[in-house]
Amino acid sequence: MRKSKFNEEQIVKILNSKHNGLKVDDVCRQYGISQQTFYRWQSKYGGMEAADVKRLKSLEEENRKLKQLLGEKELDISALKAALEGNYH
Repeated sequence: MRKSKFNEEQIVKILNSKHNGLKVDDVCRQYGISQQTFYRWQSKYGGMEAADVKRLKSLEEENRKLKQLLGEKELDISALKAALEGNYH
């Protein structure tokens, strides 16, 4: 997936400019984005502040690490179960 040229804090600023009275068309033209991109960002970051975005990012990273740990533990458990079955010939 292509990396956006805007970071999350900039996206929140762009979304807030619509709430400051600008039309969606004007905001999209000003920042060089499509309306589809604007509405996709709005569904993900709508109503957030910059601090909320940083918190969301840290929670997503923590969630990724926990999922990785869980996957590793599941592999260990399945390996131990196979060893305990004693299917050694």
